[in-house]
Amino acid sequence: KKIMIKKIAPVVFLFLFMISCKSKAVLAEGKADDVLSASTIIQSHYNNKLDFKTLYIKSSARYEDAKQTQNVSADIRIKKDEKILVSIRFLGITMAKALITPEEVKYYEVINGSYFEGNYESLSQWLGTELDYQKVQNMLLGQAMDNLENEKYKAEIVEKLYKLSTVNSKNEKSFSFESERFLLKKQEVNQPEKERTLTVIYPSFQDISKLILPSSLNIFATQKKGKTSIEVEYKSIKVNEELSFPYNVPDGYERISIN
Repeated sequence: KKIMIKKIAPVVFLFLFMISCKSKAVLAEGKADDVLSASTIIQSHYNNKLDFKTLYIKSSARYEDAKQTQNVSADIRIKKDEKILVSIRFLGITMAKALITPEEVKYYEVINGSYFEGNYESLSQWLGTELDYQKVQNMLLGQAMDNLENEKYKAEIVEKLYKLSTVNSKNEKSFSFESERFLLKKQEVNQPEKERTLTVIYPSFQDISKLILPSSLNIFATQKKGKTSIEVEYKSIKVNEELSFPYNVPDGYERISIN
């Protein structure tokens, strides 16, 4: 049986896209002062290679919207370019799981005894920007969601950061970088026609086993229905361990559709 609903478990869905890490040794960053071309900025950003097979992340987050504020923890397992498993816990008890792959998104939550299986369309509508697996993975890793080589950008210096802004694009997109390693500090997608904006801010980064990863992440999603914010920290990160990705919907759960 399918049940049409307007929205489901916002904390769980946001955890699909918004995970970050707590830094023990924050990397130094540079302030932009020399004018550079858009192509130079893009290439410099992509020089930050993230070569790994798996990541196992323990994290915590604070979620807030107009109706509620919640603090949760989550284990995130990533097999690069293949799958991401998020297990959300409250007071040590697993309350929900989400498994995403390039083909689909799966999710179940305990309180309402429900589960979801589908593509990215509903999630894209809910968060206010077009999503796919690569964009989700890039967001988690502190890289630009979009392939920056596929569009034209205007380059400028704004608040001591190199800022790229789309030119002649239906959706307004911008990406801001510090100047030391051209690490991503902020990315934003604005859809004026739909009155939706998604902003992702990376306050700091850290070096974990020669991987430069975000050390904190702040998300702000604004739509007609209201505003949502979330602050996330990684408590620990393990690289290239053998990981399993257990996901089984408990018996008796009802399938839902997102409207």
